Amino acid sequence: MRTRTPLSRLAAGTALIAMALTGCSVTTEDSGAEVAVGAGSIKKDDALVGQTIVVGSKDFTENIVFGHITMLALKAAGANVIDKTNIKGSVNVRKGLLAGEVDVYWEYTGTAWITYLNHTDPVPDSRQQYDAVVKEDKEKNQVVWGAIAPANNTYAMAVRAEKAKEWNLRTLSDLAAFAKSKPTDATFCLESEFAGRNDGWPGMTKTYAMNVPKSNIRTVDTGVVYTETKKGESCNFGEVFTTDGRISNLDLVVLEDDKKFFPIYNPALTVNGATAAKYPNLTNILEPITAKLDDETIRKLNERVDVKGEPVAQVAADWLKEEGFIA
Repeated sequence: MRTRTPLSRLAAGTALIAMALTGCSVTTEDSGAEVAVGAGSIKKDDALVGQTIVVGSKDFTENIVFGHITMLALKAAGANVIDKTNIKGSVNVRKGLLAGEVDVYWEYTGTAWITYLNHTDPVPDSRQQYDAVVKEDKEKNQVVWGAIAPANNTYAMAVRAEKAKEWNLRTLSDLAAFAKSKPTDATFCLESEFAGRNDGWPGMTKTYAMNVPKSNIRTVDTGVVYTETKKGESCNFGEVFTTDGRISNLDLVVLEDDKKFFPIYNPALTVNGATAAKYPNLTNILEPITAKLDDETIRKLNERVDVKGEPVAQVAADWLKEEGFIA
């Protein structure tokens, strides 16, 4: 999941937050002004008909897609929506939600637990972490969480598919054994942040007892990790985000974190407390949609936007129609 920087490092002044909350961007403005919403499995909700809901999102593709899915679903339920997707800075959209300037946006359980609720250690079980976040965020901030999606947008290590097959690699334990038996081939491309984080490279190598020389590690920008891993020249393995569309597009294989080291980042709709009280069925409307959002589905949606350049609003609408939520 994106944006795991501590809250204290991301604090912004009121003026900056106000600017960030203007929302929208090249991604969303180029996405098509209006998408027709016909009747599907989402039915009109009496409490929402004619009411206005402000939908926010963070400033990366996946979260913007979630925002557009939410806007279309709420339109189908009879609401009017204001598009505040692509707010700059994760903390800014969160502050917007707490202030009531944003009614809903999608957050990640790991981000809430570690960054907003200030816990040091993640909860290794997905359901237990979600339950803990839901309880504490409601008690401290009156934030209401919808159901969590099956997807887990966390860190992972990937290798190109042909090498995963050739080297018989399926898990990070397999990778650790491979690094010992074939150290010259155990080369890695990492982001600078991941390379120094306790929940990144240092913690991963400690957990899996991997001893990789610095000469086998190349620190590069996020996008370069994917392309270099695919080339297999400067590195055979790369640090990726599990729901990134480039994984499928570049035919990379994600290695299973079999020791459950990486924090869990399940996405879910979050709702301002006053908004949730006024529209108690709001999270229920999104629940069937949420249940469909697994890693592979989100990768494909992200790929259509990031790799194929399709308008995000159209991608969201197409998927909702394919699943029968709208017509």
